[in-house]
Amino acid sequence: MIPGPEAAFHGGEPHRPELAQRLNWLRAGILGANDGIVSVAAIVVGVAGVSTSTGPILTAGVAGLVGGAVSMALGEYVSVSSQRDSQHALIEKERTELAEQPEEELAELAAMYQAKGLSPATALNVAEELTAHDALSAHLSIEMNIDQDDVVSAWSAALASAVAFTLGAILPLLAILLPPPSLRVPVTFVAVIVALGLTGWFGAYLGGSNRGRAAVRVVVGGALALAATFIIGNVLGASGMVG
Repeated sequence: MIPGPEAAFHGGEPHRPELAQRLNWLRAGILGANDGIVSVAAIVVGVAGVSTSTGPILTAGVAGLVGGAVSMALGEYVSVSSQRDSQHALIEKERTELAEQPEEELAELAAMYQAKGLSPATALNVAEELTAHDALSAHLSIEMNIDQDDVVSAWSAALASAVAFTLGAILPLLAILLPPPSLRVPVTFVAVIVALGLTGWFGAYLGGSNRGRAAVRVVVGGALALAATFIIGNVLGASGMVG
């Protein structure tokens, strides 16, 4: 059973950071799957509005799946790489400052703990003990909320994003290819709406927000996307511009 947000947070503050991070990754995976569901469903439903032939629908669906997965992976890789580079730069800057001006950094650390409510003597004592144990980690944690041993991997993020998109995209692709031609669009609509409702509800559950509202929001957005592409496909098919 996947823990709810209350397992990761206690009293509104992080209680188990490693668990909270896993839940954040899981939420990101759900969002990626939602993108896959809506994107590929919109493509295949749009094509189905023009033709009931399996070939064009399959070609468009697979192209949308591969293109979307690659795009998501590249976007995530670039984004996380930039974040990682920034984190490394901050870590190196802090390491240099600690080497060049240790006394000033100790006073800065003590001042930060004093600002959190500790007495000057206690704040200085805490700062000295943390500095003796691991000065760099102490400063990174309180100043920048960075764990030098927990810098995000861009490759892992890119792979997770691509896999989540692909898993989501498979659903509408199967939903429109497996039924008889006359039932393809209705079955796809139902499958997509149900899937979006579930992922919207579950994502809100992990985030601690209103589950019903989140599910409705995702379902309405997905339904509008499917309806729009199906109508466009029908209009283009009827006009003779494609077909």
